[in-house]
Amino acid sequence: MSDLTNLTLAEARDAVRGKKVSSVELTKAFVGAMEAARPLNAFVTETPDRALDMAKASDARIAKGEMGALEGLPLAIKDLFCTKGVRTTAGSNILSNFVPPYESTVSQNLWDAGAVLLGKTNMDEFAMGSSNETSHFGPVFNPWRSRGSNAKLVPGGSSGGSASAVAGDLCLAATGTDTGGSIRQPAAVSGIVGLKPTYGRCSRYGIVAFASSLDQAGPMTKTVQDAAILLGAMASVDPRDSTSVDVLVPDYEAGLGTGVRGLRVGIPKEYRIDGLAPEIDALWTQGVEWLKAQGAEIVEVSLPHTKYALPTYYIVAPAEASSNLARYDGVRFGHRAKGVHDITELYEKSRAEGFGKEVQRRILIGTYVLSSGYYDAFYLQAQKLRCLIARDFTEAYKKCDVLLTPATPGPAFAVGEKTADPVSMYLNDVFTVTVNLAGLPAIAVPAGLTADGLPLGLQIIGKAFDEATVLRAGRAIEMAANFTAKPAEWWRAA
Repeated sequence: MSDLTNLTLAEARDAVRGKKVSSVELTKAFVGAMEAARPLNAFVTETPDRALDMAKASDARIAKGEMGALEGLPLAIKDLFCTKGVRTTAGSNILSNFVPPYESTVSQNLWDAGAVLLGKTNMDEFAMGSSNETSHFGPVFNPWRSRGSNAKLVPGGSSGGSASAVAGDLCLAATGTDTGGSIRQPAAVSGIVGLKPTYGRCSRYGIVAFASSLDQAGPMTKTVQDAAILLGAMASVDPRDSTSVDVLVPDYEAGLGTGVRGLRVGIPKEYRIDGLAPEIDALWTQGVEWLKAQGAEIVEVSLPHTKYALPTYYIVAPAEASSNLARYDGVRFGHRAKGVHDITELYEKSRAEGFGKEVQRRILIGTYVLSSGYYDAFYLQAQKLRCLIARDFTEAYKKCDVLLTPATPGPAFAVGEKTADPVSMYLNDVFTVTVNLAGLPAIAVPAGLTADGLPLGLQIIGKAFDEATVLRAGRAIEMAANFTAKPAEWWRAA
């Protein structure tokens, strides 16, 4: 087979099952691609030896006729998932040498299905960021560049390393996590598919926590079909996660060919925000026409509390983060400051040295909104608004089955362009945070290019635990868009 790294997950699965290629051959191709793409800084930890050992074990199982759903397929894992015996950093100095003694449920599900671990992908520190510039291990670079420019672009965040690895053909697919858009936003600006499942669909056990009521693991892939395949392996009920929901995991792949005829697609009028890039608006209009042409019914809906979503999110998420990150104290694991004289100084210096500026900012915001005298004014009000935002979706779904929106307000921007303005950075999540606040599933699908040749994505939002319909609608967008563009491999010459 010509270039193994160009294969989709589905194509590689069929090739391995048909014994047209071995897992070892496939894995060696991706190990080579991963090593050649180090200028992208997509990986924090590469595991080539482990990958080849896992590939050999897969080939042995295949020879005996024992094949899991992902048998022999090389994947990348976001460095937020604990991997037993493999360093897990969450992109932070405070965990820079942490090697977990246990495996996250999601990654264990993948290994049980026969997948191969290529390495751990770089990410915004503790998943806090929209550009992958807050990582202790340096920024990740987008494989895409503007036409006629050598400026390095961000891959989105926080799952920027996973997005870059998939877009650059450094793995067949990758895992990501989505707290306010951290799968869908990087997928959209990197020209790949990113699916955030319903809250509770995938176990959070063994995933380093950011905001526990918002975090959800999901697949980042080259195609919608690949997302369906990977989600089927990732999802499960888990008694170790009290928020994991015991609902049937359907055969997502089998339902993709149903089409969208008769599907009611809602267009939320509040998403037509001031300052929306004209190219995004035009793509959104095009998406409506694509779905209409395939037999979908288009209806306008209202999500009246959308304007409160970002401020609500940036109260709830930092509040939960300040609580979750209190465990990093320099005592039990992680970075421990030297030359301290008492326990208070140990806490203060370890955390000051261990956490980066963005994480410190969010801990301070979260601690403030939870503090005496401010809890009622901020956190309690945000929780009430969150209920209203969720209710908006419930009302909208009385008129429609899914929603179609932009995935991001614009394409990838240059590294360093927005780091000095946190509010401008936070606005990148304007179309995605509502979904997390309501706990719903959503997918970002590459649907077009800017005049400068950069990817743009559309988002399908669905009802709780109806990922099957989200995937079906996403597939319809994918077929109509016929997005086949690939980034030029500039990093090979770097």
